[in-house]
Amino acid sequence: MADNSSTGHTPQDRGLVSHIGPVKVDWPRSLGYYGGIGIALAAGVIDPPLAIFIGAIPFLKMLNRPKAPLPVRFVGQVLDGAAKPVGGSSEATIELDTAREKSQPTRRPSMWQEARQIANGARASSS
Repeated sequence: MADNSSTGHTPQDRGLVSHIGPVKVDWPRSLGYYGGIGIALAAGVIDPPLAIFIGAIPFLKMLNRPKAPLPVRFVGQVLDGAAKPVGGSSEATIELDTAREKSQPTRRPSMWQEARQIANGARASSS
């Protein structure tokens, strides 16, 4: 089915996704995400500092929003990059609902995406 643009989620998400101010919370995925971290911690698979970092990933990703000041976006992108090895590129369970913000400018590629594009261009031209 088509995405419901006024709420920013699909009809099957009705009742499962909540908005708390500008924050969108996907309850089943959040419970699974944090439950999985808790089980891994309780089983001794991961240590508490790693569990805290993994648990903080959704909140750290919220630093990287288009209207944030450059230093905040930079720190957000650095932390987002640090989160990649522990699943930081997966679908967000808790995120800012950008559809609710008023007319945002088009999102520019991240600093890392720009660097990757430049490196790929340099490799292509040297071949």
